[in-house]
Amino acid sequence: MQLNSHDDFTPLREIVVGSAENYLSHDRDVTFELFHHENLTGIRSDWAYPRLVTSGSSHSAESWKIKKRYTEELHEDVENLAETLAGLGITVHRPLRLPSDVPVVAGLGWQVAPTPALNIRDNTLILGDEIIETPPMVRSRYLETRLLAGIFQSYYEAGARWTTMPRPLLTDMSFDLSYARDVSTTQGGPTEPIADPRPSPFDVGLEMMIDGAQILRLGRDLVVNVAQQNHRMAADWLERHLGDRYRLHRVYRMADSHIDSMLLALKPGVFIARHEGVRDLLPESLRSWKFLIPPPPDAGDFPVYDDDDMVLTSAYIDLNVLSVDEDTVLVNQDCTGIRKMLDAEGFTTIPVRHRHRRLFGGGFHCFTLDTHRTGGCEDYLS
Repeated sequence: MQLNSHDDFTPLREIVVGSAENYLSHDRDVTFELFHHENLTGIRSDWAYPRLVTSGSSHSAESWKIKKRYTEELHEDVENLAETLAGLGITVHRPLRLPSDVPVVAGLGWQVAPTPALNIRDNTLILGDEIIETPPMVRSRYLETRLLAGIFQSYYEAGARWTTMPRPLLTDMSFDLSYARDVSTTQGGPTEPIADPRPSPFDVGLEMMIDGAQILRLGRDLVVNVAQQNHRMAADWLERHLGDRYRLHRVYRMADSHIDSMLLALKPGVFIARHEGVRDLLPESLRSWKFLIPPPPDAGDFPVYDDDDMVLTSAYIDLNVLSVDEDTVLVNQDCTGIRKMLDAEGFTTIPVRHRHRRLFGGGFHCFTLDTHRTGGCEDYLS
């Protein structure tokens, strides 16, 4: 095993594919609602502060059950993704499965049911030969990287560096609410106003939080999406930690958090982007790259859900593709618009089934963590 990953497009040799086994429910607490607030419009909006149920000294969340058929089909599709990558000669690693009877995760003043290590791009950032566990934003995902610990341990023993960013307490007062409160900056915003968060004896003020999926890796250069103060604090930490090894470029409010359904690099000089306006948010040196803009999503590309099914992503989730190399891209088989566009641009597209991407908040890029690509810490911007 060799950890070496500086980008999302040079030839892929090793990858971790997440697990969907026993993804049974969503715990709708404040952290979950804030994280997904752009896409929860119209879904039982009872999340204005304070909305948590108090149980003794702990805050408990409302459990939102997911239909068994969806969880089983998601598991099938993720296993098929892993098999597809292995069939391409790529070494595929898998996290530990989450048992169905796993106990709750408890912090100082809160408790929630954990979720499987599915969207593993979020809580880990791979930079070259370093694993960086990022500070989570959702309580139910607080221990998610422990399901990856065996893989990380193996890379560490083979010579990789392994770092964990400071872990937040995740009290209500830990969060900068300005992004969610400023409806004009979102694609819909919360369906109810956010009142005052509930104070806790464990408050320490705003805390650093950021996900790996907020960071576009381009060799020596990192494009980091900053939507609010929690992200800014984490970007400051990264800048200090990385020193002169990387150049960190901040973009402001490209999305509420993750940018990998807004922008991905397919190869040097070529982006796939949600819309042309993304160009203006990037550093000047990246605005001259070619921007491939897919056609608008077709409603027929997605399953039809019931009113009580919780949709967590926008219809643009299929932009969340996974590159095997600079010429080959895994694309959702149902998203014919993106496939046709990439085929016309000379890419080889590999169609892979992923039915319920809108229910579980991720696509192929989200579900994977590339740990070995052949590329180095190149300077693609000069």
